[in-house]
Amino acid sequence: MDVDVAGIAQSSHTGRLPQSDRVATALRAAFEHAMRHREGEVADYIPVLAEADPEAFGLSLVDAGGRAYDLGDSRAAFSIQSISKAFVYALLCEAIGHETALERVGVNNTGMPFNSVVAIELNDGHPMNPMVNAGAIATTALLPGDSPAQQWELVREGLSAFAGRPLDVDDVVYTSETATNHRNRAIARLLESYGRIDRDPEGVVDVYTKQCALRVDAHDLAVMGATLADGGVNPVTRARVVGADVARDTLAVLAASGLYERSGEWLFEIGLPGKSGVAGGVVTIAPGKGAVGSYSPRLDPAGNSVRGQIAAAHLSRTLGLNVFASAPIPPSEDAS
Repeated sequence: MDVDVAGIAQSSHTGRLPQSDRVATALRAAFEHAMRHREGEVADYIPVLAEADPEAFGLSLVDAGGRAYDLGDSRAAFSIQSISKAFVYALLCEAIGHETALERVGVNNTGMPFNSVVAIELNDGHPMNPMVNAGAIATTALLPGDSPAQQWELVREGLSAFAGRPLDVDDVVYTSETATNHRNRAIARLLESYGRIDRDPEGVVDVYTKQCALRVDAHDLAVMGATLADGGVNPVTRARVVGADVARDTLAVLAASGLYERSGEWLFEIGLPGKSGVAGGVVTIAPGKGAVGSYSPRLDPAGNSVRGQIAAAHLSRTLGLNVFASAPIPPSEDAS
């Protein structure tokens, strides 16, 4: 990942976000810096995604107090896609608890593409982590509910609570994905053969496809991420969505696997939990501070938004968001 951040001063991860004017200035600089990049390709393996405007770019930052900063196409709607995995996983952890989610879904990076079937076979059918398709399908299958309809309502209501507004399905995207999601159906059948799914695989994949087709914008992603940053409390509505321990667990999984096989590089360059989606969305979360949502459909070969990564890296450095960065502690005045 070439984030092109040479020469940007590195601030330390201390305290809260700076004053509003400095945040606004940093967001504008990140936007303008990322806007110059036109590398990457729009996803086309889901036909409707290929229709996206490659020049669209929206950037939003929402802090833990609910203050919002928006630029560009921050209110342009797109399908949430794989970013939904993070928030559905949080709903699952809230429902079944830390230990069961760890045992049934796992938290380790596969080091392989997000839709890999090989990773399932190499790990004796274990989905490994909830941020790849196998783990996300297993996560959806484990949600409470007597039917796919009940599970879907839990997903829709839960992700709407994270966003602080009702979310609906983009029917065009849902129809396009349903017609082309043969690989996900195969993954679900493979998981069933290993005893990892005990529901009808077709129903599970349908719920999963709907969750990926939920319509959001960059501002929504920032609010959703800020909810995890604020210990599970939506900073806009002030409603508790999940427990603080669930928010912590979700952020840990995102740090390890949110950017697929590029997760190590993302963490090295940006130092924050994050999640991308093939429609061009990225959410980047600074625990205790807030979150950045972005939308730009040009993707790198791993399926991550190019401009989204560059903007996140810029903000991480200029606002001191990197969780691994720290300033030296000054010597105590009475130290001998």
